[in-house]
Amino acid sequence: MSGNTDKIHTIYLAGGCFWGLEAYMKKLPGVLDTAVGYANGATENPTYEQVCSGKTGHAETVRVDYDRTCISTVRLLEGFFHVVDPTSVDRQGNDRGNQYRSGIYYVEEADRDIAEKVREEQARKNTRPVVTELLPLTAFWPAEEYHQDYLDKNPGGYCHINLNRAEEFIREKEGEKDDLFRRIREAVYPVPEEKERRERLTGIQYEVTQKNATERPFTNEYAGNFDKGIYVDVVTGEPLFSSEDKFESGCGWPSFSRAIIPDVLKEKKDTSHFMVRTEVRSRAGDSHLGHVFEDGPEERGGLRYCINSAAVRFIPFDKLEEEGYGYLRQLFA
Repeated sequence: MSGNTDKIHTIYLAGGCFWGLEAYMKKLPGVLDTAVGYANGATENPTYEQVCSGKTGHAETVRVDYDRTCISTVRLLEGFFHVVDPTSVDRQGNDRGNQYRSGIYYVEEADRDIAEKVREEQARKNTRPVVTELLPLTAFWPAEEYHQDYLDKNPGGYCHINLNRAEEFIREKEGEKDDLFRRIREAVYPVPEEKERRERLTGIQYEVTQKNATERPFTNEYAGNFDKGIYVDVVTGEPLFSSEDKFESGCGWPSFSRAIIPDVLKEKKDTSHFMVRTEVRSRAGDSHLGHVFEDGPEERGGLRYCINSAAVRFIPFDKLEEEGYGYLRQLFA
C-alpha cells in the first residue's frame, strides 16, 4: 500500500536504523502499513552493504501509510520527533553515518508546509540547530526482505528506540485532548435575549434555530464547504462540529460523522411530518440544528448528522485565534 488519497496518506521518515523506527511507527494509532528502504541517494536499487558504506547518499527510511481520519500529519510527525533527535548530525542513538541522518521526505507539496511548521516547533524546543532534512522524495528503493518488519521476525533484536515511548506519546496526546474537551464542557455560552436574537439572526437563521424550520437543500451556505475549520452554534458560538468530520453525503445539507464532543448536542424524538426521526439541538442554546441518521459512512462510525447551514457559523482554521477559538487548533493536530 502506498500513494495518497483523501483518507490514506504516505510520507517517508528517516531517523537512524530503520528497524527500530519502523517498529515504533507501527505502534502509533492510524498507521496502516510500513516498509523500510533507502531514500534519495545517487545509486539505483542499492544494497544494504552499499548504503552502509556511506558513499551512496541514501538515508535508511521508513515508508509510512496512515489514515488521516485517525492521525493527522502533524500528529504523526510529532510522534516521529518524540523518538528522533532533530539536532543530531548523521547519528541517532548508537548508529553513526550519513545513512542514519534524520529526514522527512514528502510526495505532496502541502506536506512540506505542514512538516516545516512541525520542524519549526522543534527548533523552538531545542537550543541546538535542527538538522532534520525536509526534502521531496526523489527515489525510494525497498530494502531487502529480511529488513522488512525486522523486529517482528527477530524479537529482542537490536533497536536504538525504546518502543514503550509509543504508548507514552499516545497517553500524552490523549491527555491534551482530555484537557481540551474538558474546557469545552466547562465553558459557558450565554443565550441572547429574544429581542437580541431577532435583531441579530437573519430570517432563515431565526426560523431554523428557533422555530425548527428546515432550509432548502443544495442552495445553502455550507453544504459544499470543505475548508478547514470549525462550525459553531450561530446563536451562542458554542463549538459543535469540525471540518475533520465533515463528508459529502449527497443530501444537500452539511453532513458530519460526529460532533467535536457528544456533550455539545442534545437529541430528541421528532414525529413531525408523519416521520419518526431524531432531532439534534445544541446544548447551550437549545438551537434546532437538524437531525441524525444511521446511514453515515461505516468507517466513520455509521452516523450522519444532517445540519442546517443556517444553524451554524463557520470559522476558518486561520481565524480561530482571532475569533477566540485558538485552543481548538489542537483538533487538527
